[in-house]
Amino acid sequence: MTGIIYFECSSGISGDMAVASMIDLGIDQNRLLHTLNSVPVEGFEIKISRVDKSGINVCDFDVILEEDNHDHDMEYLYGEHHHEHHHHHHEHRGLSDVLKIISETDMTERARDIAMKIFTIIAEAEAEAHATSVDKVHFHEVGAIDSIVDVIALAHCIDELSPEHVCVSELYEGTGTVRCQHGIIPVPAPATLSIATRYGLPLRISESKGEYVTPTGAAFVAAVRDTEVPDTIIVKKVGMGNGKRKTDRPGYVRAMIIEPA
Repeated sequence: MTGIIYFECSSGISGDMAVASMIDLGIDQNRLLHTLNSVPVEGFEIKISRVDKSGINVCDFDVILEEDNHDHDMEYLYGEHHHEHHHHHHEHRGLSDVLKIISETDMTERARDIAMKIFTIIAEAEAEAHATSVDKVHFHEVGAIDSIVDVIALAHCIDELSPEHVCVSELYEGTGTVRCQHGIIPVPAPATLSIATRYGLPLRISESKGEYVTPTGAAFVAAVRDTEVPDTIIVKKVGMGNGKRKTDRPGYVRAMIIEPA
């Protein structure tokens, strides 16, 4: 039992950032890799490393795909250039397909429940954004292998840390537009906004351009946040998780083990 975990999200939050921050808190990497190696899909490998971010040493969690998607391609993501190679047909999965993958992964029952909860929250938000039903939602960006692996990793890490409570700061989000499977959409993305609305997540819209809070990051917060941030805290340990996108903010999530002062 870890106490209270506090996610400080002044640079937003995504799945890989949150996973890296929890690894940095002391997750057993071999156990995490065992879980991820048991995911019954192919076409990815995991890289856990240390990187320098604005002079600060932070943990990086990367799901490397055999056929890359465009999440890390800034020019594509923000519509500055059109790439001829962006018409790859990724395998689109429905929620039942994703839940089956999670059910067949070697993880604790508690971690499995958390992973299923996160993806169900995403599916509900996508259904609302596209005015359809949850069973008709087909995941594009979030249905790519890397997001499934991110969600399973998130669930494994929070289960291993087993905090008594989870609290989260304001989620700093940017402005402007982002490119998705359906074209150019405004930030916050509709699915992210749907999750924030349904679960009362505290968004702070900054003047920074770009997407800082991803649907996966928002769904993780919605699934695990269960208390407010104490007014004063004593910090016991800090983990820092790297964000991949080059932005004008520091670009990492800080996960802290805290107790009220």
